[in-house]
Amino acid sequence: MTGARPAGTPADEVTGGPAGRPTIPRQRAASPAAAPAPQPPPPPAVPEVVGIVGGGRMGAGIGQVFAVAGSVVCVAERDPAAAAAARDRVAMGLLRAAEKGRLTESADAVLERLLLVDDVAALPAESDLVVEAVPEDAALKVRVLAAAENRVGERAVLASNTSSLSIAGLAAGLRRPERFLGMHFFNPVPASALVEVVIGPATGGPAREAARSWVAGLRKTEVVVRDSPGFATSRLGVLLGLEAIRMLEEGVADAASIDRAMELGYRHPMGPLRSTDLVGLDVRLAIADHLHGELGDRFAPPRLLRDKVARGELGRKSGQGFFTWEAS
Repeated sequence: MTGARPAGTPADEVTGGPAGRPTIPRQRAASPAAAPAPQPPPPPAVPEVVGIVGGGRMGAGIGQVFAVAGSVVCVAERDPAAAAAARDRVAMGLLRAAEKGRLTESADAVLERLLLVDDVAALPAESDLVVEAVPEDAALKVRVLAAAENRVGERAVLASNTSSLSIAGLAAGLRRPERFLGMHFFNPVPASALVEVVIGPATGGPAREAARSWVAGLRKTEVVVRDSPGFATSRLGVLLGLEAIRMLEEGVADAASIDRAMELGYRHPMGPLRSTDLVGLDVRLAIADHLHGELGDRFAPPRLLRDKVARGELGRKSGQGFFTWEAS
């Protein structure tokens, strides 16, 4: 309507203009307002609903970061007791994050977005992404992925957190392999900045781009690699770790000195032996055995690694590995 003034503009600051033209506030006419400050771009999106199969250390960590980013997360475990333990892991992780000032909302508010179920068949049918995070057993992973695919919609992306198994092999039992890829997270998931996105021979472009966008939504960085034994990170990390174990076995130096050499000499944030303790000696042995069969003798596990696993010295999770760990 001609002569109307913008809401909130005092009458004495408005001048009447010629008929048919909007009135102009006197202050703006005398001194044009500065251009509005540029607004930051909206944060990258994460899936609205995420399913996680397996609530161990890795699965709980993956669930935690998606819930913190705003996703509704459903973690599927094998029974009610395991589901309860998974919830405790996420709750403890959120408590630590809150103590370090890394949460923008309360831990309780994040936990309200967490659901726990005791069967893959109970995952939300509307899940946009399902991440499999069960142990490195190919047959188990194939069964879990097939069950998840039967539960969710056709547009859902399925991902495996495998650190070394063939994406093509895991996809063999799926009806929609173009919607499947690897999303290899690192331990501890909340603190790690990297996700290795592994593209299988049948992975489609939409699934690849969705995964890359979701990684950005988690405020992490992706590296995209082709499906090959050990991908990039496990292949390099395991090789370094195995050589460090051989050096310890041969008495070249003690564990702390070997780690310190890599931390101070090559600026590694963590030495290869402490890293092996964090991953789990049993996990590292399983990966080494797999890569030994695929890539040859340079990945042959040292006797010291086999002996420690046989004694139950598995690293941080058992309290003893190449170092002694306090319960946490």
